[in-house]
Amino acid sequence: MSLDPPVTEEAAPGVPDDVHDDDHDDDDDVVVLGWYQRPINIVVLVVAMALIGGMIGWLIADARSDDGGSDVDIGFLQDMRTHHEQAVEMAFTYLGLPDTHPGLRTVAGSIIVGQEIEIGRMIQMLRDMHAPEANETGQAMGWMGHSMPSSQMPGMATEAQLEQLAASSGKDADELFVQLMTAHHKGGIEMANDAATRASLEKVRSMAAAMASAQQSDIVEMQQQLQ
Repeated sequence: MSLDPPVTEEAAPGVPDDVHDDDHDDDDDVVVLGWYQRPINIVVLVVAMALIGGMIGWLIADARSDDGGSDVDIGFLQDMRTHHEQAVEMAFTYLGLPDTHPGLRTVAGSIIVGQEIEIGRMIQMLRDMHAPEANETGQAMGWMGHSMPSSQMPGMATEAQLEQLAASSGKDADELFVQLMTAHHKGGIEMANDAATRASLEKVRSMAAAMASAQQSDIVEMQQQLQ
């Protein structure tokens, strides 16, 4: 029976023994940092906190920016929306009539565009105030101190007048359109001038003043074209 020599662990050829010892020493020296001690995690945390803080600040500012309009602000916007809608209706009716004045047709088109834009702005303002977008009561002008049916607001054309316009043509249509729209604009100017001085929100006052100016310009332009 042969005796095999005892098996011993030999170092890898060409690798000194002290290298293996150093490897073990390096493993022992490795320090695992907690998540809160790692620089990248700290940066991410700081950025996240900044974003959250910014969002909270924006929400607070946005909540404070809600427009709390007065009865004048809300009443004017609701009633002027109704007022504008009839002006747009009259202008569309006029554009559908035959043999009308080219210059007045241009004015009618500008009234449609301008007042439709203002209607959109008024609706958004009412939304910002968390107020109804339209006056559903049928009564208007309470904000000016003398309530009346919406159809009787200053300058509003009657159903009979609208039907007369729709049945007209040529020069008769031109004259009737200018007559009705001039009266309509004068009523709107009366309402806008009142809101421009008594509304509580600056943006409502500014819009009302701009409306009064624009409608006065329309009146002048229509009279010049008719002549």
